[in-house]
Amino acid sequence: MTPVDNVISTRDLRKSFPAHGRRGGRVEAVRGVSIDVRRGEIFGFLGPNGAGKTTTLRMLTTLLPIGSGTATVAGFDVARQPKRVRTRIGYVSQLGGADELATGRENLILQGRLYGAPLAEVAPRAAELAGVLDLGEFADRRVSTYSGGQRRRLDIALGIVHEPLVLFLDEPTTGLDPQSRANLWDHIRALRERGTTVFLTTHYLEEADVLCDRLMIMDNGQIVAEGTPRALKQQVAGDAIVISLRDGGAEPAAPVLAGEPYVRELVAEDGHVRLYVDDGGTALPQLIRLLDARGIGVRSISMSEPTLDDVFLRQTGRSLREEGTSADGPSGPGAEEEVAA
Repeated sequence: MTPVDNVISTRDLRKSFPAHGRRGGRVEAVRGVSIDVRRGEIFGFLGPNGAGKTTTLRMLTTLLPIGSGTATVAGFDVARQPKRVRTRIGYVSQLGGADELATGRENLILQGRLYGAPLAEVAPRAAELAGVLDLGEFADRRVSTYSGGQRRRLDIALGIVHEPLVLFLDEPTTGLDPQSRANLWDHIRALRERGTTVFLTTHYLEEADVLCDRLMIMDNGQIVAEGTPRALKQQVAGDAIVISLRDGGAEPAAPVLAGEPYVRELVAEDGHVRLYVDDGGTALPQLIRLLDARGIGVRSISMSEPTLDDVFLRQTGRSLREEGTSADGPSGPGAEEEVAA
């Protein structure tokens, strides 16, 4: 890939913050992140809260100064040309930015005017976005009356009213019900079809899997895996089997199961064992008979094809599903680092 193909490019991006309670200490929130995002794709940043995703996004959108390394967005250097970057990007934060006392249409017109467009251009653009993002029925109601899904669609409309080259979405579907989440996915895909490059952070495995053309998985400030969702899952060969055991049976069960020739990989976690085999249908009854012969009690067994959680587990030794996934908690610059610290 040549540099001209990339709408976002970083090299060895780093950011640290003062560590609370440690005089002179620092917490390195982003540790040497290098990214290439192609023009016109949906690119995902997947990882638990506190991984450094939002800090990376805030540096790319000029909201936080870069600690070290380089970054270019839409052809401009983020550190040296922040104003040029801002004119070419849209940013939708986790909390949104709409004025609740104004209507959706008024918010859109104000946003467009703030970017320097005359009213004669902004009003038709606001009407167009109201149709594209299904805002028409409530565009003239106050935002304070909107549902969660309606607010997020308005937030995205505010992010693209000035027709940016790149749209940054920070946890765009957090707190939405499944139907609203799927509806918003359709709108994000439509943005890509219209030529917008979408960069989104998420901790939802399914969202990253079905929505992103490519993604990176981040943990503790570093990239632990990258590629298309399909390619990443193919790294974990075979079927995944999770066995939940009775009375702390994971400790005696792990060495028993690991010795079987058909078990490719095995990870013992609290109360259960996760293992990977070539043929789950053949291996499952053998595993049950083996555990029964050893007197190890089983609560439940499940089998599935590998997921992005299996990729994360393989890279880090722990499950992404069991990491903190609440959108609540510290906010603002350095919030992730407080969680990580």
